[in-house]
Amino acid sequence: MTQTLTAPSGGLAVSDRILGREARGELSHAQVEAFRDFLAEVDRDLMRHRVVTGNVYTRWFREGDATDDELRHFIKQFSVFSNQFLLAALLRVINAPSLQQARASKQILMNELGVIYRRSEPQPKSDANGHAGRSDDEKDREGDPELVSTEGTVDGGTFRFRAAHFEWLLGVGECLGLGFNDMGKRKHGRPSTLHFCDELARTYGSDDGPFSEGASFAVENWAAAGFWQELEDGLMRIQSARHPRLRLAFFTWHNRVEAQHAGHTMEELEEVYFAEDFDRAKFMRGGREILDAVAVFWDGLEQDRVNRVYT
Repeated sequence: MTQTLTAPSGGLAVSDRILGREARGELSHAQVEAFRDFLAEVDRDLMRHRVVTGNVYTRWFREGDATDDELRHFIKQFSVFSNQFLLAALLRVINAPSLQQARASKQILMNELGVIYRRSEPQPKSDANGHAGRSDDEKDREGDPELVSTEGTVDGGTFRFRAAHFEWLLGVGECLGLGFNDMGKRKHGRPSTLHFCDELARTYGSDDGPFSEGASFAVENWAAAGFWQELEDGLMRIQSARHPRLRLAFFTWHNRVEAQHAGHTMEELEEVYFAEDFDRAKFMRGGREILDAVAVFWDGLEQDRVNRVYT
């Protein structure tokens, strides 16, 4: 899916979908202008948050200078966030204010758990002898993040244990001497990491619709703003310099998929903004509070790096 915003000056802009609704008389010019003003506030207060525009830790990380101790510490803390995110994602499904939003949230949760996105193009047919043309091993490799699609729907998709995102991350840790019992649990998390996890559940998983939407929009657009690229760049340098067998597909896959998630949240925003119960102040508060929590996570990693704290 392509990004749904057009922003020639670098900020958020009203999409063609909204302009089309105005042209059809579904929205008044005053409503569209109010939405334009709202997007300007979102751009100013959320999209330009310091953790979006100036993440000190990831800018350092992209240079590829992390020692093995620093790298293991990063992977362990990131695994806690990644695994604990499942709780927030489930709460978002449970507390969704509409069936459509519940299904959109399930897309993210079920994909995290290992349901592969199913693309719309036809699947390969059996050959003349009736064989599917793939061995069991080849079918199992459907869970390999190097092969898994970043687009489509989990509806009708195939579940693979190996396609669970946490299992992809376990593969990264394995190359660094970390096992299943070293990663992903709360007991492995630093206070700053656990604060972020708890704030995700409180904001992203909230039953207050506008507040939760603000957190969702902010966290998805943070994820699409470039930090995945900085992590990928650093890891590729480390792989090239000293860890040729380091598995990077967890990071490269997420780097590709996040623009799609951000696009979905913009569509959700357009839907909820024009609903009768939308609360602009709550939306902005949800967005600011989760971005502050994101900053605590990365600031914690930076402080650990400076103070040489390794878990």
